[in-house]
Amino acid sequence: MMKRLTMVLAMTACLLSAAEAQRNVLLGKERMNTETLYDSTGVYVESSGLSHVLTHARITMVSPEGAAKWSTLKMDYDPLSAYCEITHVLVHRISGRTDTLLWPDRDANVPVYDYVAPARMIYWGASQKMVEVGHMDLGDELEYMTYKKGYTYALLADGDGTASPSLNATFAALPDDDSRYVPPMKGHYYDIVPFWSSEPVVRKVYQLNIEDSKALQYHVYNGTLDIRREAADEEGRTLYTFTASDIKPLKREPRAWASNDIECKLLLSTSPDWQAKSRWFYGVNEDYGSFEPTPAMRRKVAELLRGCKSEHDSIAALTHWVADNIRYAGISMGEGEGFTLHSADMNFTDRCGVCKDKASTLVAMLRAAGFKAYAAMTMAGERIDRIPADQFNHSVCAVQLRDGRFEMLDPTWVPNLRELWSSAEQQQGYLIGTAEGCDLMETPLSPAENHYIRIVGKSAIDKSGTLSGTITVSAEGQSDAAVRGVFSARQTEWRQKLELELLRIAPNAQIVDIQYTDPDRYLDQPVQITYSYIIPDYATVTSDVIEFIPLAARNFYKRAMSHLSFDLGQATRTQPFSDRCSRLVDIRETVELPFAPSRLHYPVVDGIADPAASFGCGFQLDGNRLSFGEQAVFGKRRYEVADWLPFRAAAAAQKQLAETPVILTK
Repeated sequence: MMKRLTMVLAMTACLLSAAEAQRNVLLGKERMNTETLYDSTGVYVESSGLSHVLTHARITMVSPEGAAKWSTLKMDYDPLSAYCEITHVLVHRISGRTDTLLWPDRDANVPVYDYVAPARMIYWGASQKMVEVGHMDLGDELEYMTYKKGYTYALLADGDGTASPSLNATFAALPDDDSRYVPPMKGHYYDIVPFWSSEPVVRKVYQLNIEDSKALQYHVYNGTLDIRREAADEEGRTLYTFTASDIKPLKREPRAWASNDIECKLLLSTSPDWQAKSRWFYGVNEDYGSFEPTPAMRRKVAELLRGCKSEHDSIAALTHWVADNIRYAGISMGEGEGFTLHSADMNFTDRCGVCKDKASTLVAMLRAAGFKAYAAMTMAGERIDRIPADQFNHSVCAVQLRDGRFEMLDPTWVPNLRELWSSAEQQQGYLIGTAEGCDLMETPLSPAENHYIRIVGKSAIDKSGTLSGTITVSAEGQSDAAVRGVFSARQTEWRQKLELELLRIAPNAQIVDIQYTDPDRYLDQPVQITYSYIIPDYATVTSDVIEFIPLAARNFYKRAMSHLSFDLGQATRTQPFSDRCSRLVDIRETVELPFAPSRLHYPVVDGIADPAASFGCGFQLDGNRLSFGEQAVFGKRRYEVADWLPFRAAAAAQKQLAETPVILTK
C-alpha cells in the first residue's frame, strides 16, 4: 500500500515545480481573495471500491478576507464512513521564511483538533478536523496535504473534496479494519470533480489509479481538460490524469443555473448504467426493511383513507399527512446513515426525519394501503448528467398507478401546498429504485395555467380622485403557495400582514374589510383573498382629465411573481437561468369614471408571443366605464440563454403597465 500511495503522490511533487515556474508570471495579474497555485488530488481505488485520496494544495493570500478565511484549515468527514488526516501544513512567508506547522515525525507540530461538526436540523454525527494556521500577511502562501479514505454519500451530504497525505507516521496510525470505509455500492467508484473555482487556480490535477477491469466511464462537461491515460501496468491497473490550467472564476449572472451545470466538471463512474444504480438503491433499503409498516401505521392509514373515493384521493391523503406531520429533523441511525432510509417504525414513532425518511414513511404507508410504491433519488437545484455518478441530494417517492404509470410524490416540499410534487422541481432528473432497475428520468414541464395568479378589481373613481372598490387575488399551484405564505406568521399577525400587501402599493389606503379562504384547509380550494378599500387622492381628476394607474395592474401580491425580481436592465445574457416555477399572470379591472371621456391614452406595450414567455394587454372604454386586462405566461422553470429576450420583454411589459398612468380626456 505504501508503494502504491507513493506512486499517486509522485504527481504532486511534479506539480510543485510546475506551479513555481508559473508563479512569477502571475504575480502581476489581477487577483481576488486568494490564488491557488496548484490543487492536486490523487486517488487509489482498491478492488472493493475503497478509495484512498491524497490532496496537495498551495494557496497565496491576496486580500485580508482571503487570509482570514484560511487562518484555520478545516476538513469535514463522517467517522462512520471515512477516515481522514491533515498531515502537512506549512506557511511560506513573503519574507522568504517557511513556518512548518505540521509535518510527520517533527516535534513542533501544532495540534490537530477533532470535534463534532456544527449542525442544524440534521444531526448525523459529522465531524471536523481543524488546524489553526493563524495570521497570514498578503503574499504569504499556505501549503497543506491531506489523506482520506472512505466515502461521503451525496444524498443530503456535502463532501468537501479535501483529503490528506502523510506517508510515514500517518499510515502507521490507520485503523486495521477498513470494512466501514468500503462504499455502499461495493466494488464501484464514482466521483464528481469540479474544475471550476470561485478564486483563480493556476493548475488543478485529478489523478485516478484504478483496475482496468472496472471499466471506468468518464465525461467532461462544459469545458475541456487535458486527459492522459497510461497503459495498464503489470497489476492490471490504469492511471488516468485530468489537468486544467489557468482556471478563472466565472462572473455569475443573477439567477444562473448551478455552477456544476454551466462550468467545467468531470464525472467518473464504474457503475455500468443507471439501471444498476436503481437496483442497488432498491436492494439496500429492502434488505434493511425500511418500508415495513407497523400495526400502528396500518391503523393510521385506515383512518386517513376513510372517505377517500378514488386512487388520487388516497394518494393525496397519505402524501399530505406525511408532509404535514413528519417534522424535518435528521437523527443518525448509525451505520448506513446517508444512503439507507430509516425504518418506517422509527420515522412514524419519532415523527421526524429528513427527506429520505419522509419518503420512506410515505412508501410504507402507500404499501400499507395496497399501492406499489418505491423510494427515489433526485437532485434539487442541479442537472443530473448521463454518467451514473452519485448526482443526488434529495430523496422522494414514486407510486405506480393502476394504469402502470409512475407518479412522483415529494412529502418534503409540499407541506401546506396543494400539489403532490412541487412544481419548483419540474425539469428535474430522478431515479426510482426498483428490483428490475429504472433508467434516469426527468419531471416534465408543468403548464403555466396550473400556477396561475389571478387579480380582479372592481372599482370607482369619484370627482375628488378617491378610488374605492374591491380587489381579489386568487392563485393555484406554486402561486397559491406564494400567496398563502402571507399566513405563515402567527395568527395574531395575519391582519397586519394582509394589510401590508395592499399598503405596499397604496400607502394611504383605508382598508374596510378583508375576506379570505381558511388557510388551514388548503386542500379544499385554492387561496382567495378579497379586499374592500377606499384610497383618497388616488387619481388626478379635473373637469376634463382623469389620470391614474389601474390598481390591479400595480403588481398586487408581487410575492407570487418572482419574474419581476429579475434585473430587467440586463439586455442580454450569456448564462441560462431559472425562475421558481412556470406561471400564468391574469389581471383584470373594471373602473367606473366620474364622467364619460371621449379619448383614451394608454401605455403602448408590444405583445410577445413565444413558447418561453408571452404577454398581451388591452384597454376598452365604454361610456364612463374603463375595462383593462393583461396576461403574461412564463412557460418554464429552467430557461436557456435564448429564452431571455422573450422572458425579459414579458416581465418588462408587465412592469411598464404597473408604472405608466392611463390618461382619459373629454
